[in-house]
Amino acid sequence: MHPIQSIRTAVLIFVLLPLLGLLVALGLLGLHELEQQIHRRSREDIELIARSIRLPIAAAMVRDDVAAVQEALDSVFQIDQVYGAYVYNSAGEQVATSGPHDPLLERRRDARALTAEGTQGSVDQHRGREVFSFYLPLSDPAGGLVGLLQVTRDLRQFQAYLARLHWKGGITLLALAALFVTIVLVGHHRAIGRHVRTLIAAMASIGTGQMGLRVPERGPIELRQLGDGINAMVERWENSEQHLRTQREREACLERELRQSEKLAAVGRLAAGLAHELGTPLGCVAGRAQRALRTLAPADPARDELSQLLKELERIERIVRELLDFARRGPLQRRRVGLGALIQGVVARAIEASSPAPPIIEMDIAPQFAAMQLVVDPLRLEQALGNLLDNAMHAANSRVTITAALSADWLQLWVSDDGPGIAKAAEERLFEPFFTTKPVGQGTGLGLAVARTAIAEHNGTLTVESTVQAGASLRIELPASTIQQ
Repeated sequence: MHPIQSIRTAVLIFVLLPLLGLLVALGLLGLHELEQQIHRRSREDIELIARSIRLPIAAAMVRDDVAAVQEALDSVFQIDQVYGAYVYNSAGEQVATSGPHDPLLERRRDARALTAEGTQGSVDQHRGREVFSFYLPLSDPAGGLVGLLQVTRDLRQFQAYLARLHWKGGITLLALAALFVTIVLVGHHRAIGRHVRTLIAAMASIGTGQMGLRVPERGPIELRQLGDGINAMVERWENSEQHLRTQREREACLERELRQSEKLAAVGRLAAGLAHELGTPLGCVAGRAQRALRTLAPADPARDELSQLLKELERIERIVRELLDFARRGPLQRRRVGLGALIQGVVARAIEASSPAPPIIEMDIAPQFAAMQLVVDPLRLEQALGNLLDNAMHAANSRVTITAALSADWLQLWVSDDGPGIAKAAEERLFEPFFTTKPVGQGTGLGLAVARTAIAEHNGTLTVESTVQAGASLRIELPASTIQQ
């Protein structure tokens, strides 16, 4: 039996340990608050001492009376709480000291800069001791800064007191933990443990297959309810056959749902065939509408209706073309083509088909890549690149970039834009058929699916790359075998 499966272990882990953890947390919180109060008190004491000698030292600094300054420092150094006292002029030079030499303020800097935001305090290490230093600016009657007073206090006594407090607290927590564990173990045995062992023994007898056996209903109400449930389960043994029949009916239902899914897949194939059949009639309708448009006078109101009809026909033809592209699974017609010429042709067609002000398209392709010869199906690869470029131009703010690189085994092409980028949730479904982030009526969601299919037919991959800057970047990887040596 795994230790965590024991009720006793579970009680220790999930009841006792959280209580001990809460007790430790409260103790640590109390110690922390006590430590903070002692810190504040020690700092307030040092600040009070510093302020008590501030005026006479400032007056002595105005008179340039170093002896009076030293006398004031010596008087404050007699206080047990003071570890050292130091006075600096406005240039940061030490004027007088009382206590250990080499005070904490060893760097030469202007006292005005140190106290620009008022009094300051800090805790530092000095000769192996942790001391608290309080800095107080010294001013003349006109408010001008004449120097800086530093008073320090040794924190060793405070740390020794906290160490004793921590040690005593740890001993107390250990004693409480031992007491709690003893109480839990004894209480578990008296209240639960012995009854659970009886229940386990009875269930082992029932497991041998003997009929008419029952578990004793003893112990706490939960264990009695458990025993009653086990006895009821034994009595309902004959209902298992009914459960099996229900299970078979469920499996039959799942089988029907599977056949329904297969029917939906067949409907998808039928839709592709229907799109193929619609191509010719749509072309005929578009041709007749164009001829009718040419016969109308420029001021004829029907011209707007026919123009709108032609636009909708173009959209339907584009959807039909994308459906056919998605359903196409014919063999590749490979031939030799230059990479630079192929990309330039795709870019030229994209610019021609775009809006009057298309984004700038940059081809950042080195000459050795532009002159590279590929053995691919040009139509399928142009289609894939054209779909990527169309999406990038639609998303871009002002610029689209096409780049190329060659690794040991792959030819890599990137189509990047400076648009808003792709949301993480949309990125996971980006290549699903009929999924699009474009507004209704502006996309069918087949462009990237067709592009990925075309690249896969060339044994390549199409993926989305995360970019540091805004925008999206899609990467095509074609195997080195497509490069003509």
